[in-house]
Amino acid sequence: MIPLPRLGFGGGPIGNLYTEVSDSDAFGALETAWGNGVRYFDTAPHYGLGLSERRIGEFLADKPRSSFVVSTKVGRVLEPCTGGGEDRANGFAVPATHRRRWDFSADGVRRSLESSLDRLGLDRVDVVYLHDPDEHGDQAIAEAVPALAALRSEGAVRAIGVGMNQWELPARFVRETDVDVVLLAGRYTVLEQTGAELLTLCASRGVSVVAAGVFNSGLLARPEVGDTYDYRAAPVSLVEKARRIAEVCSRHGVTLPQAAIAFPFRHPAVVSVLLGVRTADEMRANASAASAPVPDALWDDLASAGLL
Repeated sequence: MIPLPRLGFGGGPIGNLYTEVSDSDAFGALETAWGNGVRYFDTAPHYGLGLSERRIGEFLADKPRSSFVVSTKVGRVLEPCTGGGEDRANGFAVPATHRRRWDFSADGVRRSLESSLDRLGLDRVDVVYLHDPDEHGDQAIAEAVPALAALRSEGAVRAIGVGMNQWELPARFVRETDVDVVLLAGRYTVLEQTGAELLTLCASRGVSVVAAGVFNSGLLARPEVGDTYDYRAAPVSLVEKARRIAEVCSRHGVTLPQAAIAFPFRHPAVVSVLLGVRTADEMRANASAASAPVPDALWDDLASAGLL
C-alpha cells in the first residue's frame, strides 16, 4: 500500500464548489491545514475549472517538495471556450472560461496531467486518480490505466488509482488492473457502509483506500445533524438514522464529526481520510475533531443498536 498521510485536504470547496470562496478564505484554510500537520492535498481540474489546482499550487510553491503529497485527477479535459457566464450548472461559482470534455484515452490522460502540472506549478504529482469514469469504464480500463501505469514506470507519478462516488466500478478496477489506491467518496461512512465489499477486496489485493465524503456531504459535518446527503436534500430515514447515531455518540462524549472522521480507519484498507474545507474555521474544527479520541465502546454500542 502507498504510504499516505492520515489526514488530507480535499480541494473541491476551494474550487468555489457551489459558492464563491475568496482568496483570503481559501489560503487561510490551506495555512490552517498546514499548521495542523496536514501534508496531503487532493485536487482535480474539475474543481472550479482548475481554480483549486492553481490555489493549491500557489500555496505549496514555497514548501519543500519532499514535505507534502499531492494528488490530482484525469478524465475531464479542460478546453477554452467563449460565451461568458458561470460554471454553476456544473456546481462551481467560477467564470465559464473552459468546458469539460470526457476523455479517458491515453492521449487525454497525458494532456490532462500536463495541464494540471502547469496549473499546480509542479514537475510531478504523487497520485493520479481516474475521476468518475462511471460511463467510461471500458475505455478507462483499456486505455487510461495503461497510460497511467506507463507514467508510473517512468517515475512521473508514484501511484495511480480511481476516484468515485460508487463502489462497484472501482471494484472492477481493483480486480482487473494494477491500481495502487482507490478514493471512495461517501460509501464507507459511519452512516453508510455499502462500500465494505470493495474495502475487503482492496485489503486482499494490497490496494490502499482513501476515504472521502465522510460527512456524507453535510449530514454528519456538525454536532447537530445536517440536512444534505450526496449533495441534495437528505431522505427522512437517513436524517433519523443520523440522529440516532448522534444520540449514541453523545453518551460517549463524542460528536458526529469526530465519529465520522474516526470510523473509516477501523478498516485496515483505509490509510487516509480527505476533508474538504473552505475556511480556516472549518479546518480548525475538523483538525480538532480528527485529533479527539473515540472509545471502542462507541462502535460496540452502535453495532448493538443496529446502526452499523
